[in-house]
Order: sequence, then structure tokens, then C-alpha cells
Amino acid sequence: MIGTGYPLLDVFVSILYLVLFVYWIILVFHIMYDIVRSRDMKGWQKALWVLFILVLPLLGALVYLVARGEKMAQHEVKEAQDQQKAFDDYIRSVANSKDDSAAGSDGT
Repeated sequence: MIGTGYPLLDVFVSILYLVLFVYWIILVFHIMYDIVRSRDMKGWQKALWVLFILVLPLLGALVYLVARGEKMAQHEVKEAQDQQKAFDDYIRSVANSKDDSAAGSDGT
């Protein structure tokens, strides 16, 4: 190995492995979250995906991304749109309540 004679390179490679491991853990959590919130899969399908990811973690995550990556992206977009709509509705309700209170205090 190139890095065995250079301790600084060993540290760099170890940090690289650690960062890749953390990214992989984050990916698995995103996949698990997507499995749980997915409404187009039945309970047994979800259970099989979770089992597959727990038994063969790296292969399971990669297969899930290939098989359902597009659905995963659609779920993210739908959730962002729902959050934006809820935020807009909240802002409208607050603005309307301030308009109503301002009109009532003018006496008109």
C-alpha cells in the first residue's frame, strides 16, 4: 500500500473511510425513512426491504437506490411541497387575523 510508509497519508485514508462510513449511515437512515413513509408499498414489502437492508446493508442500500430511487426523489419533492403549502396557509391565516383585528380596532 502507498500509505503504509507515510503516517500522514494513513490518517488521511482513515478520515476518508470515516467520512464515507458516516455518509453511508446517513443514506441508510434516509432509505429507512423513505420505506416507512412510502404509501405505495404494503407492509410486507416494507418489511422485506428493511430485512434486506439489515441483512446485506451495502448491497441492500444500493439495490434500493436503483430500484426505488426515483420514487424516493418524488417523496422528497412531495414532502417539500406539502411543507411549503402548510407554511403559506399559516402565513395567510396570520395575515388575515391581523387584518381582521386592525379593521376592528379602527371602528369601521
